[in-house]
This record gives sequence, structure tokens and C-alpha cells, in this order.
Amino acid sequence: MIRRREVLASLVAVAVTPMFAHAQTDNSDPGNWTSRARMPVGRSEVGVAELDGKVYVVGGYAQGNVEQPLNQVYDPVADSWQTLAPLPRGLNHVAVIGYAHRLYAFGGFRQQNQDPVADTNVYDPSTDSWTALPPLPSALGAMAVVELDEQLHLVGGRDTSSVTTHRIYDPSSEQWSEAAAMQAQRDHLALANIGGRLFAAGGRLNSPANNLSVHEMYDPTLDSWQMRAVLPTPRSGVATAVLNGLMLVMGGERTNGVFDVNEAYDPSSDAWTTLAPLPSGRHGTGAGVIDGVAYVPGGGPVNGGSRQLDETIAFSF
Repeated sequence: MIRRREVLASLVAVAVTPMFAHAQTDNSDPGNWTSRARMPVGRSEVGVAELDGKVYVVGGYAQGNVEQPLNQVYDPVADSWQTLAPLPRGLNHVAVIGYAHRLYAFGGFRQQNQDPVADTNVYDPSTDSWTALPPLPSALGAMAVVELDEQLHLVGGRDTSSVTTHRIYDPSSEQWSEAAAMQAQRDHLALANIGGRLFAAGGRLNSPANNLSVHEMYDPTLDSWQMRAVLPTPRSGVATAVLNGLMLVMGGERTNGVFDVNEAYDPSSDAWTTLAPLPSGRHGTGAGVIDGVAYVPGGGPVNGGSRQLDETIAFSF
């Protein structure tokens, strides 16, 4: 068993890909990638969220530690990073979301991709402080979270194995409730709210050896999930963004490597399109969308947790 503060290999922060000005390897694939200011430290298995025009990166692996409490924020206007008040305790695979001028953090793991917690905390940028909230009904890590109708939906994740769980947190009442579970067990998945419906694509069943192409849509009026067009490239540990009404699924991990694949789903046609690939493959990160640009910070350039990137890359059409 992996103990706290241990890693599969020497867990160090490295930047393995050179900075670049512009990347589009295939003119037939829409979109462009650009490079932005490097992170203060390379990180992976982080929670990433946009809040009030900035991108927050919480927890993860960094500097030889798999239980980082780091909380850092990127300002795209200044193209600069700032270190803020840390999480109450170090965790990886935390689900984070910005909502109503606050940053919410749910669950996560204390060890490397295992030993989940039920922690729920909220960060207030105006006071640079965290406050504990009612915990998750049960401990989970590697969940996905989105906002729908002023409530926060947490889907999937893993305790000792992948789950189908769908929980709802109401920030106004600070109460938890249950919604219809997904049909497929999975963690490390993509999740997006487009037009008042949730789309959950990819992920894994317990390990990247069991990556999934399954894609489900949640209709809140029916409280049910329906199968949709499968993710063309089965992946887990992806970054997810919504641009131009499309769900983008970027990067990801497999047993013996990582993906630079960038695929977009259009709910109106129930079809996927290939977009300009990432400058290099990575997993264990997320995306924050600001003014039509998806910012993707850090991530792991190799399978597992032995290396981290300090790059910040940005995608736009």
C-alpha cells in the first residue's frame, strides 16, 4: 500500500515541453493553442475551476508530495499567478467549482489516488480563507462537478471502486440530496452543463486499463440518464470545457501513456468532432473558461504521477 507522502516514482515538478507561441498541427482540425505564464510549480491531479474571471488550481501532486494543499490562481488579464490560502489539508483529485463568488471544493484522496475523504470546503477570495461545510454523505475522490439551476451536481468518483453516484449540494441551504445515478460506474470523467442538461463522457472503471467511451445525458425534468454518442477516444483524467455550445474533452491518460486528443461534442447533432490537439499529451488537470478561451494548467506528461508540468496552455476557436 502507498503511504502518505510516498509516490510511485520520484514525484518532482518538471516542465518537459518547451514554451510555444502557437500550435495547430492539422489545418483541418479547428482551434488554436497558445502558451501563457508558467505556474509557480508543476502540478497534476489537481482541481481546476473558473471563478470571477480567474482560474483556480487546488490540491494535487507537486514537489514530491501527493497531498498538496496548494491553492493558486491565474489571472489571464495580467498573465500571472498568485499563491493563496491553502486547503485545510492536502489532497489530490479534489472536485472544485466556482459559484456565486466562492470556490467550492469537494472530496479528494489523501494518498495517491486512494484513501478518499468527505471534506467539503468553500473559499472566499475577499478574505482569502476557507470555511468547512457539511461533508459529503460518503467519502469520494475523482468526482466531476457542475452547476445546474443554482445547485452543484457531483457525479461519479471512486471510494474503493468506481461509483455511479449523483449527488446534489444546495449552497443556499447547505443541504445534500440524491439524484438519479448514472448507468455506468466511473471516475476521472468529463462532465458539462449545456442547455440545462448534463453530459458525462468517458472516465474509467477503477484504472486507466479500463478507460470508457460511454457517454450519458442527464435530464433534470425526468431525473434520468440516457445514452448518447460514445466518446470516440476512450479516455480518463481529462480536462473539460464548454465553448460555443460544445463540450470539449481534452487530453487524458491510458495505461502506457497520455493523450493529446481534443474532441468536441455537439448536443444538437449528437455528434463528435476532432479539434486541434494539445501541444503535448497530459492528464490530471482541468480547464477554466474565460471570454471564450479555455485555460488548461499543468497536468502529468506521462502515465501515473511521477512527473508534472508547469505549463499553462490556452485553447480558442
